Amino acid sequence: MASLPDADARAAGAGDRPALFRRRPRVGLSGKLLLLTVLFVTLAEVLIYAPTIASYHRGLLADRLAAAQVAALVFDAAPDGMVPRELELRVLDQIGAAAMALKTGERRRLLAADDMPLDMARRIDLRDPSWWSQVKDAFSTMFGAHERMIRAIGPGMGGADYIEIVLPEKPLREALRSYSVNVLLVSLFISGVTAFLLYWALDRLIVRPVRRLSDNITAFAAEPENSQRVVSPSNRGDEIGAAEIALAGMERALAKELREKKHLAALGLAISKINHDLRNMLASAQLMSDRLAQASDPLTQRFAPRLMSALDRAIAFCQSTLAYGRISEREPSRERFPLADLAREVAEGLGLDADQPVRAELRIPEGFTINADREQIYRVLLNLMRNAAQALSSPDRNGGVITVSAEKTPQGAVIDVADDGPGVDPRARPRLFEAFSGAARPGGVGLGLAIAAELVKLHGGTIELRDAEKGAVFRITLPGA
Repeated sequence: MASLPDADARAAGAGDRPALFRRRPRVGLSGKLLLLTVLFVTLAEVLIYAPTIASYHRGLLADRLAAAQVAALVFDAAPDGMVPRELELRVLDQIGAAAMALKTGERRRLLAADDMPLDMARRIDLRDPSWWSQVKDAFSTMFGAHERMIRAIGPGMGGADYIEIVLPEKPLREALRSYSVNVLLVSLFISGVTAFLLYWALDRLIVRPVRRLSDNITAFAAEPENSQRVVSPSNRGDEIGAAEIALAGMERALAKELREKKHLAALGLAISKINHDLRNMLASAQLMSDRLAQASDPLTQRFAPRLMSALDRAIAFCQSTLAYGRISEREPSRERFPLADLAREVAEGLGLDADQPVRAELRIPEGFTINADREQIYRVLLNLMRNAAQALSSPDRNGGVITVSAEKTPQGAVIDVADDGPGVDPRARPRLFEAFSGAARPGGVGLGLAIAAELVKLHGGTIELRDAEKGAVFRITLPGA
């Protein structure tokens, strides 16, 4: 026999665990959270960096213009406006400019100048408050590749319209790049610290509890019938705490349901074996009833057909029970038949004669027929009327009346099975039509109503317990019947 590949061998060794829980993702929730945190913090730093570098660039130029403004006041105070050449160069060197000029009214006066090219690369006006222009000027200065001169203009003092200076771009570029490196280092530090703290907080508050839930789901999926696998809710009052409570409730209900299903499966197997032997016994009884039918006694000839009909129905029921244990109820084999005859047959089979303490009263119109599976409707009425008869036969009662009525409605054929007994316990109503859960009487197991509900559903109909002042009323609606 060929050996399995590694991947198949691992899958085969996983047992019955769902494929969804066999492999953890390569990048877990914690890793994704860390990456997103770093990404968002970095994005925030980038958005902050643009106005920061623009403000720093503007501050560099504003400082130089302010120094030029002070120098202009000194030059104006000089006798006859004459300043020694050596002083001009020293002032320009302190400012970091190649020239400076002052405009007052219609007059524009060059205060000091060094040797410089006549062509200016760019003009920056600090009087323009536009945010976008400040950002554009800062990045243009920082990413310039050549030795260029900048003409910077700022507001004047002492009646001057404006002060302007001409300065090289290189010192500004170096200052901006040095500042950007410092900002980058600080941003990386802030991003790292913020990401770590945010990651730590979210990991403790969200990721670990979610991982605990996912691990519990994985463990519960491997052994769902084990009640020890049910998650223990914490005392959290947030959404995760609510999810833990909901998950614990769901797992308890599912574990209980699976245990019940397992017990029902074992019970069904036992019933199938008993049913098989019972069918053989009924076949022998059928042979004896055939001989009784040939007897000459009038009373025997009267009851023998009923006995044969009951045995035939019991054998057919055993066969259908075996089939039900394998799959489910068969699809209805519809035929049109009188409902009154079928209800009368059920009443006679249960011994609900007029002279008995518990009797049946049929209020079905003459000629009322339905199109349905005769045998399955027989079983529905049998279960409902037997339950009613057992409720009326309790020791604290002296009998009662079981009423079967029917009528045609736009919704279809409506059949009511009512009794004047003690009614149904309100505690049994929510799960009345569930096997082993909704018994309508003390000591019952609820199989009769569950079977009746399934047979009615196969016909596309509904069965419900109606409100009544006394007793219980079960209404069957068969559309198209």
